Amino acid sequence: MTAVLRAALSGLRGRRLQALIIGVVMLSATATSTVALGLLVNAHGAFDHAFAKQNGAHVTVTVNTSVADADQLAATSRLSGVTAASGPFGEVEVDARVTVPGVPGSSTTPLRIVGRSTPDGPVDDITLLDGHWPDGDGQIVVDRGNGVFTGSTLTIGSQTLTVVGTANSITHTAAGWVTPSQIASLRSAGGTGGTGEAQMLYRFTHAESKSAVAADIASVRSALPSGAVLGSASSLDVRQAEQGGIQPWVPFIVAFGVIALVISVLIVVNVVAGAVIAGTTRIGVLKAIGFSPVQVVASYVLLVLVPALVGCAVGVVVGNLLAIPMLEVNAHVYQVGTLSVPLWVDVLVPPAALALTAVGGVLPALRAGRMSAIQAIATGRAPRPVHGFFAHRAAARLRSLPRSITLGLAAPAARPARTVTTLVVIVFGAAAVTFGIGLGSTLNRVGDDSPYSRMPVQVSGRTGGQAPSLSDAQQRAVESVLKAQAGTRHYMTETDAQFSVPGAAQKASAVAYGDTPSLSGIPLISGRWYSASPGAAEVDVNTLFLTDTGTSVGSTYTLISGRHRLTVQIVGEVFKTGSQPDLYLSPATLSRFDPGAQPQYFDVALQSGTSAQAYTNNVSAALGHSYRATSSQASTTQFLAVLTLITMLTILITVVAGLGVLNTVALQIRERAHDIGVYKAIGMTPRQTLLMVVCSVAGVGLVAGIVGVPAGVFLHHAVVPVMAHAANSGYPQSLLSVYSPWELILLGLAGLVIAIVGALGPAGWAAKAGTASALRAE
Repeated sequence: MTAVLRAALSGLRGRRLQALIIGVVMLSATATSTVALGLLVNAHGAFDHAFAKQNGAHVTVTVNTSVADADQLAATSRLSGVTAASGPFGEVEVDARVTVPGVPGSSTTPLRIVGRSTPDGPVDDITLLDGHWPDGDGQIVVDRGNGVFTGSTLTIGSQTLTVVGTANSITHTAAGWVTPSQIASLRSAGGTGGTGEAQMLYRFTHAESKSAVAADIASVRSALPSGAVLGSASSLDVRQAEQGGIQPWVPFIVAFGVIALVISVLIVVNVVAGAVIAGTTRIGVLKAIGFSPVQVVASYVLLVLVPALVGCAVGVVVGNLLAIPMLEVNAHVYQVGTLSVPLWVDVLVPPAALALTAVGGVLPALRAGRMSAIQAIATGRAPRPVHGFFAHRAAARLRSLPRSITLGLAAPAARPARTVTTLVVIVFGAAAVTFGIGLGSTLNRVGDDSPYSRMPVQVSGRTGGQAPSLSDAQQRAVESVLKAQAGTRHYMTETDAQFSVPGAAQKASAVAYGDTPSLSGIPLISGRWYSASPGAAEVDVNTLFLTDTGTSVGSTYTLISGRHRLTVQIVGEVFKTGSQPDLYLSPATLSRFDPGAQPQYFDVALQSGTSAQAYTNNVSAALGHSYRATSSQASTTQFLAVLTLITMLTILITVVAGLGVLNTVALQIRERAHDIGVYKAIGMTPRQTLLMVVCSVAGVGLVAGIVGVPAGVFLHHAVVPVMAHAANSGYPQSLLSVYSPWELILLGLAGLVIAIVGALGPAGWAAKAGTASALRAE
């Protein structure tokens, strides 16, 4: 055993470059695997993980403190089945005027504000995302989902609050938090007077079903005086809504995660096996001095495991650091507080990587260990003739090309297994780039064609609750302001309604646009838009409506609203995601159900270059407090987070693929040090050496790019429908047709770019090395 250890240690001292290569490979592979597994794990059950970490409230109860006193509320924390409780926290509903720094004017938004002295507690730990918790009067922290950001100012009556931070409550128990002492003044400023509302938060032993939660709420209600409970909310409802929003993003995260894991495995096997093969000559020497095959294998496994161990230890730390910004963006996409790499991933990845390293080293070492000493020494000096000589002879006939180029182009044939593995790594890298760019283009198209982008401003008749119908006078007032407002491109009225859908589990949400419906930006999957003619009873529906009712475009269907029934024809399927059946119809068709139906909203499209927030503020100021104007900033922010995550994952995989090429080429140079020294001795210049090394992977990179582009397009065409299905929708063909011919040609060069960039570092070292040092390096 001592001899084996001494042989391994002496081998490390004599092969520092090889040890460095293995260490770097294991560092990048472990880091990438840690990030990939962290993303994959959090892609499934993100809400549940965050709910457990943040001690989310199973039940949120709003109570009237003038009916139930503090002792009675405290007693509910000792009810059977209650495992933890927090509160009472003072609560107030207000309409706040929001002023954003650098944007003139202000807009109104309804907020439920709660008084809490600290963000933590037994139930519902508030995760502070930026800024600080309120530590005095005039300060507020807002929930991230409101579209209000740190530095903004909220005006409530005569009181002004500065937003000092943004935070996340996993069950969205409030839209903002202030110090408890501010609640009373906010009630007075907001016009609610002395109404004593407070919030109680509970965790229960059994809260896994709606019936269990209903029983929990009933137990709290029965423990308090009649009329004390004003309302309640269940975490199950929040969970259902959050998971519906998460599911469309899971497929692409899984796709990127799997690609990253596969690349990591291939790089480890390629480099470790190559390192052992490069030492075949030394294996022959060890056998010549009396080492048994078992001792040879053990010494070489140790030789690769020692630097691999160091690389794994550093890699898991680097992986966690790399995961922080990615999971932060991921948490924004999933609308949860924070996400982190699970402990079991940190524990599992290094041993798994080391086991893979051992397997990658044992197999070629066993093969070399069974050779005779003479055969091992000869094999280590040069590959078998069938593995390279024919390619070199064929390349030598290309007399129009410089010899340095033909030598480089023929080099991959010397180690076909290593070349194929490198090819596959670059194929995955090129496919990831193609997939990432295509997916980004698809999501940009979805965003550009959505109502939030086409018509980002909406005006309604009041600031809180369900918007009422606008009277004729109110409609004229709004139209007058919109016509006079600079930046208005066009606008149209929107009337919302609900219909009973026989055979469906829930009612259908209906929208009647007062102008050409195509202006809404909602894409058609098939069919056409409804006719606005008074005699045409036509509707367009989303995919979920068709699925729930078993209908298709061209079918007729009977809608029910109260005592009214109307048979309509489905003339189109629209791209509208969500968990509710949706239908679109003309105001004339809607009036056949409700003759007195009046618009509730004005949807406004803006001229290019117009700030939606500034426009909203100006409209709010012109209309006064009796109207509410809002912009779709919150949806845009989440969409940007998704695109940012796609960019980060694409860059990560591209860098890892490039590192795989770099380490493979460095190992190849180390293996061919004698040949390079001979070339230099007979007159090869540094520039020719650089060109030879780069060409040794350029051909492989070009082939990989040509193969990787269709693979990436195929992956894109496979993942997008899965994402649409997860969002309960079909998809228009335009979401797949995002690649132009010129883009495909440029993407075809992605493999070549990855290969060349990865090879430049080792190639530069080979070019600078002197003849004597190159020969000594062997």
